[in-house]
Parts: sequence; structure tokens; C-alpha cells
Amino acid sequence: MGKQETIPQGIHRDPLIEMDKLTKKFDEVTALDGVSFGLRQGELFGFLVPNGAGKSTTINIFTGLASPNSGTTRVGGLDCTRRPTTVQHIIGVVPDESNLYPELSGFDNLCFCGALYGMHKDESHKRAQDLLKTFGLMDAAGRKFAGYSKGMKRKLTIAAGIIHYPQILFLDEPTTGIYAAGARQIRQLIADLHGSGTTIFLTTHYIEEAEQLYERIAFIVRGQIVRIDTVDNLLHPMQDRHIMLISVGRSGMTLSADLALAFPDLEFQAVSTGQVRIKSEKPFSVGPLVRFIEGTGDQSNGSPTVMAITGGGFCPGHRYRSGCNEKRKGKG
Repeated sequence: MGKQETIPQGIHRDPLIEMDKLTKKFDEVTALDGVSFGLRQGELFGFLVPNGAGKSTTINIFTGLASPNSGTTRVGGLDCTRRPTTVQHIIGVVPDESNLYPELSGFDNLCFCGALYGMHKDESHKRAQDLLKTFGLMDAAGRKFAGYSKGMKRKLTIAAGIIHYPQILFLDEPTTGIYAAGARQIRQLIADLHGSGTTIFLTTHYIEEAEQLYERIAFIVRGQIVRIDTVDNLLHPMQDRHIMLISVGRSGMTLSADLALAFPDLEFQAVSTGQVRIKSEKPFSVGPLVRFIEGTGDQSNGSPTVMAITGGGFCPGHRYRSGCNEKRKGKG
């Protein structure tokens, strides 16, 4: 990077989590290609990437579930490949799919997870009860996990990930597939955990979620980090020329007309059949534009694709989904 990286206020300068020139291949596919970054104590850092960009592979390597082809990963100064068991006792993991037992109750699942981390029975029982209260699941403590709603399952999975008071929490797309109100509750729980001092590594492909939660964001394209900086520098300023090109699945001509009516302060120009150029003399937020396009029923080519931004921080040529479910519920 050409300039010194911005460090959020109150964050330690020395990295608590490090990945150095790490490469991971699956047959002919390179999931991670020489990736390097650091996460500091007390920070909420994450990836904003589409599926298949290497985010889950990154978490699996840090948590000892996968081994790299080359490079090193360290958590708290410990080599994740050489000392995975030691590392696992200072981290918590919330995978994108729940790994709890459907036949056990919420309370029993938490107690079982506590036992796996070596907690005494009395300690794990008290911790489980405290977490069930904190996460609003006390009324469902005795119910089988299989009968929980998606939102309840995500909350209990997060609770299981922090049952042993980890220093660091890895969260892989914690709100994907969750209805709007449930997603807001989970985001608030994550913010509260961060506020209590937990260091958090989080992945998402929701722009609004990144804006609300992250302190720093990294973008990965084809297994490489192409940009990493604070949220303010990446998502909000869009300084200099403030030009963005979006690829969509409908006529750029009709879409630009619809956008011009909805956003009179911005200039829209159809540059091809499925592309619209957006210009502004002032900084503008991407989230409302993406939500509007999705709300018009543009489903023929999936979610809108941010192809290029002059002066902005998004990486080109990848899809980013907004919190469209929240819009349908009346938010935004």
C-alpha cells in the first residue's frame, strides 16, 4: 500500500491475528493467493466479498479446519498450523451453517460446547443460562434446537461460539437468510460483543451490514486482497470524481430514467444495454442505489454488479447484495 494504513481510535497497533503471504489451492482452483493482513486487538474487521472469494477458507485456516499450501497464520502469536488445539481455546467460531445438534435442547447444546472447551459443569451451566438470557432465548432453553427459527438458531450458534469467553470471534455471514428484524437483533448482539472488548473477524456480502458494523474492510478478488482500509475511507467519501458504473440485468436506458426520478441529486447515463454510469459532484452512498435496483425487480442477472468506481474503494467486477429484505419490511 502506498500510504500508511489508518488505525481506528482505541485499537492496539500490534496485530492479534496475522496472515502472511498465505496461499491455499483446491486442485486447480486457487482460493487464496498470497494473502496478507493483520487484525488488531479490540477491532471489528471483516471481508466484504461475494461467495467463492475465499472468505470461508480464510476462517477455516485460522481455526485449524484447513491447512495452507504456503504462508503462515498466527493468532495471539501462536502458529495456527502447528498449534491448532491451543489456538482453538482462545477463539470462538460461528460458521455460515449451524454446527449444533438438532436433537439437543438449546441449553444442552451450550453446555455440551462448554464441556468441549474444558469448562466445569457448574461453570458451563451458569454461562449457558446467562447467554440464553442475554440472547433472549430463555423461553426456548428446553426446546430442541431443530424446532428453533432461523434467527433463533443463529443466535444460539453465536452463543455457543462465545461460551468459553474467547478473545477472538470468527463470524461467517451471521445474518444471511435471516428476516429483517432478526438480522437487526443479531447485528446489535455483535456490536455489543465488540463493545465489551471481543475482537471480531466477520464476513458478509451485505453492504449495509459492513457499513453498520465494520471498522476496517478488506475486498478479495480472485483470492487476492485488492483493497483494505477503514469504512469511512472505503464506503463513504468516494472522493475525486465520484463516478460509478453498475451492471444490471435490464435495459440501462429504462433503469437510468427510473433512477433519475428516484435520485434527483445524481446524474445517470445508460452506457450500454445493461450498464448505467452514475455521476455526482458530492460523495454518495452505494447502498440506497443497490436496494432501489433490486426493488425494481431486476432479477434476470442476479444482484446488481458494481463494475468500477473512480475515487471509491470497491473492487471491480463483483456482486454485492444490499439488505433488500429490510426494504421489503419497510426499512430504507
